[in-house]
Amino acid sequence: MNIYVGNLNYGIKEDGLRKIFEDFGEVSSAKIITDRETGRSKGFGFVEMTNDDEANSAIESLNGKEIDGRSINVSQARPRKENFSDQNRR
Repeated sequence: MNIYVGNLNYGIKEDGLRKIFEDFGEVSSAKIITDRETGRSKGFGFVEMTNDDEANSAIESLNGKEIDGRSINVSQARPRKENFSDQNRR
């Protein structure tokens, strides 16, 4: 299951994000989204967990939890909607 993690501290690295979720089960990937120009974190990321039950447990337990001074938002990731500019690139 792909999990959205928002309101992250800008200093958190992908290893740190992975460790938070590994308490709940196997993490296949953890990605912090960064600004293309500056390389700075945008304050959100995605975690992929192989087991849906473990992923749901992580979502329930971590949503609203304070991590590095910020109350994080955790939910199942929704597919990205295509926007008009994406359609023009094809």
